Amino acid sequence: MTDLASNKTPAAPLPHGMPWLRLAFRPFYLGAALLAALTVPLWVAVFLGAVNWLPTPPTVLWHAHEMLFGFAIAVIVGFLMTAGKTWTGLATPRGPALGFLFLLWLSARVASLLAPYAVFAVLDLALLPIVGLIFLRLLIRSRNWRNVPLALILLLLTLVNLTFHLSANGLVELAPMRSLYAALGFIVIIECVMAGRVVPFFTTSALPNIKIIGRPWLDRSALAATAIGMTLWVTEWHNGLATAALALAFALNLVRQWRWHPLATLGRPILWILHASHLWLTLGLGLLALAQLGLMPASLGVHALGVGATGGLIIGMMTRTARGHTGRPLTADAPELAAYVLVMIAALLRVLLPMLAPSLYSYALLASASAWSAAFLIYLWQYTPWLVSARPDNKDG
Repeated sequence: MTDLASNKTPAAPLPHGMPWLRLAFRPFYLGAALLAALTVPLWVAVFLGAVNWLPTPPTVLWHAHEMLFGFAIAVIVGFLMTAGKTWTGLATPRGPALGFLFLLWLSARVASLLAPYAVFAVLDLALLPIVGLIFLRLLIRSRNWRNVPLALILLLLTLVNLTFHLSANGLVELAPMRSLYAALGFIVIIECVMAGRVVPFFTTSALPNIKIIGRPWLDRSALAATAIGMTLWVTEWHNGLATAALALAFALNLVRQWRWHPLATLGRPILWILHASHLWLTLGLGLLALAQLGLMPASLGVHALGVGATGGLIIGMMTRTARGHTGRPLTADAPELAAYVLVMIAALLRVLLPMLAPSLYSYALLASASAWSAAFLIYLWQYTPWLVSARPDNKDG
């Protein structure tokens, strides 16, 4: 006799485990937001002499390293380990395994403040190769070849980080900041790839009257020019070629963004933050091209990419993906809007004010750091209750 129960659709598995360790975006987004909110004001206070304290690496290197390998990498890991489950249909680390990965990240951040350098370096180097290999294994098992380059970039970032620690201790003859510029380059490449995928998709999904016809050759050309330009800039191999490649990357990214109808998104904050951040990416490439010509300091282009592009894309994706994966509407309420505006203000103050009025540099740092910190404190206030509790629809994730 046929078992009637066998004809029923299997029920979805019930949620299990602590909610904040069910998907990687939960702990890593919280950690990244807390790091962003606390360490940037600390860095400015130390830099301006208001606080007499020295972190484990030299102060400037500590600030740049923690923004890249602490803040940005936490969000990238949280995003990829969450998206990887959707892309591959395979389980990603959760529960104790996810807790271990987060603890590795957190222990390195604490060690950068308090521990001997060797302890900091060992802890800091542990996370990326583990995550990169986990992600690569998922992609290979599911034959998701399209995203394999993202896993390889995570592994390459491990080598960049190793080079940074060796050079910071004088074990290799390389300026440590070059390694950090290389890390920024890889992060910009990831942003260029992901923005090309999600920004037009999110735009057409939210605005059905907008039609965006894909131009794969334009996306590939923009990505290639960006990668080549950043590589030449980092390596200082050829100033003229670097200028030309960065200028071309600026033009191609500007053209492709214009085709995404950015002005149509002005009434949708959850969309315009992504468009505005991509514009900062484009402007950052242009500013680096001008810096190659000696027309302005390279730090302005670096902070356009770091604060405007990376910070903006991160706050935009941290709100959107957290809302989606916690079962909430994909809209931006007043707290999100305030956070978006504050990050954009932080970028304007950090890049444009020193450019237009160099004598106000210290005030620009203070104001920019305050706006940046406020943005991520707002994120923590709004999202912490959601990220540490179960979804309201009682689904897993």
